[in-house]
This record gives sequence, C-alpha cells and structure tokens, in this order.
Amino acid sequence: MNDVSKVSEPLAVAPTSDSEKKWWTLLIISGFIAMFSLAYLAYSLLKVTDYLGDVNQLEVSAVNIVKDVNDATFSRDFDVSKAAYAKLLADVQSYESALSRLQNNKMVGDAGAINAISSDWQAKKGSVDYIVAHQNDVNALQDLQKQVQDAARQMQEQYASVTDQAMKVGLSSATIKEIQEQILRLERVSEKMAALTSSTGTNTDEFKEEVADFARILNNQQAVFGQVSPSLQTIDGTYQQMVEPVISQLADLSDPTIQSRESAQALTDLATKTQEQLSKIDRGIITQKSILIPALLLLLSALTLAFALYRLLRQQSSQELRIIEKENMRQRQEMEQEAARARQIQEENERSQMAILRLLDELGDLAEGDLTVNATVSEDFTGAIADSVNFAIDQLRQLVLAINTTADRVAQSSQQTQMTAVELAEASEHQAQEIAGVSAAINEMAVSIDQVSANASESASVAQRSVVIAQNGANVVQRSIEGMNTIRNQIQETSKRIKRLGESSQEIGDIVGLINDIADQTNILALNAAIQASMAGEAGRGFAVVADEVQRLAERSAAATRQIETLVKTIQADTNEAVSSMESTTAEVVKGAKLAKDAGEALDEVQNVSNTLADLIQNISNAARQQATSAGHISSTMNIIQDITSQTSSGTMATARSVGRLNEMAAALQESVSGFKLSNDDDVFADS
Repeated sequence: MNDVSKVSEPLAVAPTSDSEKKWWTLLIISGFIAMFSLAYLAYSLLKVTDYLGDVNQLEVSAVNIVKDVNDATFSRDFDVSKAAYAKLLADVQSYESALSRLQNNKMVGDAGAINAISSDWQAKKGSVDYIVAHQNDVNALQDLQKQVQDAARQMQEQYASVTDQAMKVGLSSATIKEIQEQILRLERVSEKMAALTSSTGTNTDEFKEEVADFARILNNQQAVFGQVSPSLQTIDGTYQQMVEPVISQLADLSDPTIQSRESAQALTDLATKTQEQLSKIDRGIITQKSILIPALLLLLSALTLAFALYRLLRQQSSQELRIIEKENMRQRQEMEQEAARARQIQEENERSQMAILRLLDELGDLAEGDLTVNATVSEDFTGAIADSVNFAIDQLRQLVLAINTTADRVAQSSQQTQMTAVELAEASEHQAQEIAGVSAAINEMAVSIDQVSANASESASVAQRSVVIAQNGANVVQRSIEGMNTIRNQIQETSKRIKRLGESSQEIGDIVGLINDIADQTNILALNAAIQASMAGEAGRGFAVVADEVQRLAERSAAATRQIETLVKTIQADTNEAVSSMESTTAEVVKGAKLAKDAGEALDEVQNVSNTLADLIQNISNAARQQATSAGHISSTMNIIQDITSQTSSGTMATARSVGRLNEMAAALQESVSGFKLSNDDDVFADS
C-alpha cells in the first residue's frame, strides 16, 4: 500500500516539467486576458452605444436648429415665432451637449469629423446668439407691420367714404382718381411694410418715400376739399396715430431684423454640413476599434485557453502513462508479490485515463464552436479543470448571447428606422410636389383675384355713378314736387280770392239792389214832390224842377244799378267757372304731385339699392385685394416650406443610408458569431 501511494503521488502534485509549467502559465494568462477582454468589451459597448446616440442627436438637433431659426425669423405669426425661439434655445443646448460628449469620448475615433463640425459650429454660433439676442426687435417689427396693415385697411375704408362724398358734391373726375390712387398707395405702403418682415427684405427708404407721398397728397386734399369731406380728418388722425410713429421706430428695428434674417440664411447649411461630416463617421458597432479589438482578443484568448488546457491534459496524460509503464515493468518483476497492487494501480490509471479522455471528448466540440458543451465535474483530478472550463464556457456563451442579442436589436431598430426614414423621405418628396402644386394654384388664384378686384372696382365706380344719377333724379323730382306744391298753394290762394271776389260781387249785387230800391223810393218821392209842387202852383214851380231832377237822377241810378247787376251776374258766372277750373287744376296738380312723390320714392329706393350695391362691390374689391395680398404671402411661405421640405428629404435619405449601413454592420456582427452554437434555452432568451 505504501508503494501504491508512492506511484500515485506524482498525479496529484503540481506540475514539475518545464513544458507542463509553460502550458499552465499559458492557461492562467489566457484566462486573465479573457476576463479582462470580456469586462472591457462590456464597457466599450456602453460607450459606443452612447457615442452613436450622440451622433444621431447631433444630426437631429442640427436639422431642428435650421427649422427653428426659419420659424423664428421668417414667420409672421407671433405665437409661432415665440415658440420657435424657445425651441431654438433647447435645440442649441442639445446640439452643444451632444457635440461636447462626442469630443470627450476618447474611446471612439473620427476626431477629424467631430473637430470639423465643432469648427463650423463655432463659426455659426455667433449667428445663433445674434438671432436670440434680437428676438424682441424681430417681434416688435412684426407688431409694427400689423399696426401699419390695420391702419392702411382702416384708411382705405375711410377713403371709400371720401369717394362717395366727392361724387355727391360733384368733384372732378381727376380729383376722384387722385383719391382712388391714394387707396392704391396705401396698398403699396402695406406691401412694403410686409416686405420689411419677409425673407427678401427691402430698403426702409422706399417705405418712407411711399408714406411721405401719401402724407403730402393727404395734406393737399385736406386743403382743397377738406370742408366737404369730413372723413379726411379721420384719415389724418389715423395716419398721425398709427403710421407716422412707425417711421421713427424703423431705424432701430429694421437693421437688427435684416441682420437676424441674414444670420438665419447663414445657418441654412448647418444641417447639410453636419450630415456631410457625420456621414464620414463609421456608425457600425462591430467596426469600432474599442469593440472589435477586445472581441477578437476575447475570442483568441478563449481559443488559447482551450488549446492550452487540451495540451496540458494531454501532456499530463502522456506523463502518467509513462509512469504507469515504468511501474508495470517493475511490477512485472515483482508480479507475484505486487499483483494486487498492480491491479489497483491499473484501475486507478484507467479511471484517470477515462476521465482525461472524457474531458478531451467533451472539449472537442468546444473547439468547433459548440458552446452547449458542459464538461462533467467529477471527483477525479480533472474535476477542477472541468469546473474552470465550464465557467469559461458560460462566460463565453453569455458574451456570444449578448452580441447576438445586441446585433438582433440593432438590426431590428435599424430596419424600422430605415423604413421610417424612407417613408419620411417619400412623404417629404410628395409634400414638396404638393406644395409646388399648391403654390402654382395660389399664384393663379392671385391673378384671378386681381382681375376680380379690378372688375369690382370698375363696378363700384359704375354703381357710384348710378348713385349720383339717382340722387340727381331724386333732387329734380323733389324740386318738381315742391314746384307743384307751390302751384297748388297759389291756385288754392287764387281760388280763395276769386271766391272772395264772388262773395264781394254778391255783396255788390245786394248793394245794387239796395240802391235800386232807394232809386225806386226816390222816384216815388220825386213823383210825390212833383205832385205837391203842381198843387202849390207858382210857389212850388222851383220845387217841381228839383223834383224832376231828382226823378231823372233816380231813373239814371236805376238804369246804372241794372247795368251793375248785369255785370255782377256776369262776374259771378265767370268766377264760378274760374273756381271750378281751378279746383280741377288743383286736383290735377295733386295727382301730379302724388305721381312725382311716388317717382321720388322710387328714385330713393333706387338710390338706396345703388348705395348698397356700391358698398357691396367696394367690400368685394377690398376683400379681393386683401385675398390677393394674402395669396402672395402664402405663396412666399409655401416656397420657404418647400425649401425646408427639400432639405428634410435630403437629410432623411442620408439618415436612411446611414441606418442601412448600420443594418449591414449588425448582420456582419451576427455573421462573425454565427459559428458558435448555443442551447435552445439561450436562443429563446435571445429572442425575448
């Protein structure tokens, strides 16, 4: 039994030969390298993932900055502009933070592209700061534009009233034309003010000259016919209150606004240049040195570990076999004495050899990439080795599983992102085509609206002339009614006088009858006096002469009264006929006055309808002009949107190509680890 223990003692001690020490050293070093590579690979995966996220964030932030700058400086909607300024600050902060992290990421290359992006950003950062610093100037100029447009619209409406007043008082056509030119001049003032807040910009001197011409002509019009048109005073008040103060404020606001828009134009290529530099960056995970080197080192160390273990076990097995053979030779010499001990040693050797061969067989599949191998841990001396090999295989299996899982997720995400980017590119292209069609339709609509406005203006002029003609006709009818009323009053007055003349004639007839009665009585008295005188003889002769004279006077008086009575009857007959004729004439005059009054009311209705029609046509003309202006503004805005859509489409296609390359790299990563075999449970875990 002591001899047996001496024979088996070399199998349990540490390695003694130089070759065995060499393989043990290689085994330990490979194990440490594999563990270090695994830890560094996990750390690098996190860093590369953060790096690629920062690259994507930098690209998206560049596109958002260009969009925010355009919305902030070119939009005429105050709310949109204000929101764009707030979003611009957030996107600038996101861009700078992503750029800073990329510059500080020492594990990833492509420093040249990042430095180029940083240099370009430093050159353009001043433009962004200028735009943000002069936000209030741009918004104030937008408020002034709205104020000028509102004032121009109010003064145009008031000038329409001036036109009506000028036509009513019969001013010359040249004066009316000058008033209408003022309306057109107000439209030009509004357009030039709008140009100050547009992308094209304009010289403030043009706006000031147009306003000065308007003010000069307005002063002349007030001096010439201001008394007959009170609306000019209202127009002057609107001008003094809402337009004139704008002139002094333009000097302080126009230059910062124009400079802000020039700064915005300088930023239009930020997204393009950023995408050009980012396209030079390799976004593949497997191609990054910080991933590829530790992965290859891990794979190489694992293979070295397996090979060293294989060689160590094989060498140890050979050494043990040689010892057994020597012991067998000695045992053959002492066969009879050591038979039991030889059988015991043989059995132990066979068990050891079987354990070694079993371990070698189990590790044979590992050399072919089968990570489902699990070495049997027994109580033999190979148990510790099998336990270490199982631990290394488990770590390697987890690494391959992590690589497969990451590659699958990257491939799925990149495919979805690529599909989304392609759909966005197609949608952007379709949107650009639709925007081009809409712009053409809007331009055609603007031309049609201008024609409608011109026709409406001409119709308004015709309607105004109709109003003037109807007004003149109404005035003539009114004067006719007044003349007829005067004639009727005069006829009635004459009729009254003729009636009074008839009544006076009747009184004259009564007086003539009284005179006739007096003449008859006088004649009787004269006859009685003559009788008395004749009875008196000579004494009454003189009295008889007087009585005769009185009698002749009474007879003449009777004859005169009969003539007067005849004349009075004739006058009464003529008076009655004149009264009847005047009553008939009065009735006809009343009828004519009623007809004239009806005609006047009809003309009043015509005038009211003409006024309403003129107002409606004028409103149509104003609305058409406003729609034409709005159509022009919409067309300009659609052109800007079309440019932005084209840039977005180009950026989206570049993103799709980058994501496609990322998908190919993920496939390459999967291909690189496809030679390893995993268990079904690991596959299910990877799928989940």
